[in-house]
Amino acid sequence: MTNLTPANIEILNPINYPGWDDLLLSNPNSTFFHTSAWAKVLWETYGYQPLYFTLVDGGRLLTLIPVMEVRSIITGFRGVSLPFSDHCEPLTTMGLQAQDIVGFVREYACKRHWKYIESRGGQYPGVASSKRFYEHTLNLTIGEEELFSRFIRHKRKNIRKAIREGVVVNIYKSLEALKEYYRLHCITRKRHGVPPQPYSFFRKIHEHIISQDMGFIALATYNKTNIGGCVFFDFGKKALWKFGASDHAYQYLRPTDILAWEAMKLYVEKGYQSLCFGRTSLNNTGLRRYKAEWGTDEQIINYYKYDLRRGTFVNGESFDVDRYCSILGKMPIPLLRLLGWLLYKHIG
Repeated sequence: MTNLTPANIEILNPINYPGWDDLLLSNPNSTFFHTSAWAKVLWETYGYQPLYFTLVDGGRLLTLIPVMEVRSIITGFRGVSLPFSDHCEPLTTMGLQAQDIVGFVREYACKRHWKYIESRGGQYPGVASSKRFYEHTLNLTIGEEELFSRFIRHKRKNIRKAIREGVVVNIYKSLEALKEYYRLHCITRKRHGVPPQPYSFFRKIHEHIISQDMGFIALATYNKTNIGGCVFFDFGKKALWKFGASDHAYQYLRPTDILAWEAMKLYVEKGYQSLCFGRTSLNNTGLRRYKAEWGTDEQIINYYKYDLRRGTFVNGESFDVDRYCSILGKMPIPLLRLLGWLLYKHIG
């Protein structure tokens, strides 16, 4: 067996590493965001360079800190683990801790002249986090009947009403379905006053994730009109509810509730263990309550930011679009799409 020390760390690119996702499955804590498919989406959409600090021994993944190098003339050069990923915890085992190899990552970062390193998840004892979020996860192993019984009463009522009113949910893997979801996505983002990710991002999601049987699109239809949609990713036996959108004119039918329920049933049938609802800001009480109503387990995600020039972990605020929501919400969708295309690459 290899001597398990930080000196054995290699920098790998999962896109070019044969069997990367099979290797990931050797570590029970791996998630969708650690996969080569997600790395391909980020690389091909935004040009971020994958630099995965890895220790492999005997065909087992013992340590992994996945990093994307974000090079922006606006926001600077930095390492992010990982961009547009709700939670991408460092993977460790065999007594090694993430902080044991942070020095190695820091040394490399200095050579690359990064401004800072950002870690989205993990635990660094004695270090204050730069940001904190809620994460909600649903246990799917209890079965469909028990799962439904744990939903808050009005959630069950919403699902039954949608069925009674004739809302139909269909599961798709086609690019046409993803285009239809993106239409709803842009409508929803405008309502929230937030630019949508560029369509090229979703096209790459279809190419590397949906078409490769690592997820699907669910659309809710009422009177031949698509009124809501969700995009789900999955890896191993863990599922992720990544995106959701709806036409607010049909909010009385609560299409997102029946979409989520049909996806849950499908994952239960396929033997999946969990469904992650993604991150939630600490001050977003409405979204936190919505996710809790499904009977989820809640935990805190810590983000960390290390400033290389100051040589210390710091409280760090990324570009916060929320303060501009009221202005952005008044803009037409084509302009919001243009803003998303211009900004997201630099936000990372």
